Amino acid sequence: MGLFKEARANRRVYPPIPFLAKGSVRYAVFSPLDKLTFDPDVLVCTANPDQAEILLRAYAYTSGKMWQARGTTVIGCAWLFIYPYVTGELNFTVSGLGAGMKARQVMPAGLVLLSFPYDLLQMMVENLKDMEWVLPDYIEGRDAHNERFPALIGELMKEYLAG
Repeated sequence: MGLFKEARANRRVYPPIPFLAKGSVRYAVFSPLDKLTFDPDVLVCTANPDQAEILLRAYAYTSGKMWQARGTTVIGCAWLFIYPYVTGELNFTVSGLGAGMKARQVMPAGLVLLSFPYDLLQMMVENLKDMEWVLPDYIEGRDAHNERFPALIGELMKEYLAG
């Protein structure tokens, strides 16, 4: 298929791929958010970059946790659906990066697909209620941000060094 130069590169892809034990899942149910009638194990959101930024900020708003994307060239669905469920961590990718999604032309390239495990959903909802979705720096622009940023970093460094 041309995804890897040789078999040994292809072989490295499979050990880290998350999986569920055989027989541990009997079915999968999908629903749009506005028609959801059950508590999902994993909530998958499709977003443009501005929307994704809000969701990623909501994830870190109370926890301060770093976010990172995990995936492989193939079997991207495992990273989107299974990884968050088995690890309790969010995951995300961009449409058009995975071979299967691209070959099947599932959606246009450039959308951010975020997946959140069940145990993060309540925190995310509460954070989305509490936080500002559009920050003043986003509206006021580059000059206002550049003016405020050195003072902010200076205060943070003082706190860190006093530590």
